[in-house]
Amino acid sequence: MVYREALTLQSNDKICTFHDVTEEIRAVVRRSGIKEGIVSVYSHHTTCSIVIQEDAFDMSMTGLQTLQQDFVDIFDTIIPVCKREGMYLHPQQKALDFALKHGEDARGCHNTDAHLRSALIGRSESVALIDGSPDLGDFGKIYFIDFDQTRARKRTVQVTVLGEK
Repeated sequence: MVYREALTLQSNDKICTFHDVTEEIRAVVRRSGIKEGIVSVYSHHTTCSIVIQEDAFDMSMTGLQTLQQDFVDIFDTIIPVCKREGMYLHPQQKALDFALKHGEDARGCHNTDAHLRSALIGRSESVALIDGSPDLGDFGKIYFIDFDQTRARKRTVQVTVLGEK
């Protein structure tokens, strides 16, 4: 059996956005009625990722959990946030023209760092279902990360549950 739902999330601007979607995923699995199988969590967006990580409990001054802030800080050293034109080869004129035709401004196109981060981390996770529950271990949480800091926007997470009742 296959069951699918989409979640809609709102990202922030000026900072990477982390959404704990664990409980929403558990609810989708419950609604599916599937007891044994796999739940796949997938981001439609090429500047976003899905990760499994634990809750750090403590918060940084940015509003991110400390482990999330450490994650962002490490990425800032290896893939700096695009702060000016020419920092990365992308985007160039063809990409800017294409974006403009599709209602996107030049600032929104300068999100190369987000594309690179997402490409390294990946856009999906699959989790085993055991007796109708995602097997995340004692501390595992499922997070949707929007690395794009150029503007706030709505994001879609596709959840597909495959298995047997």
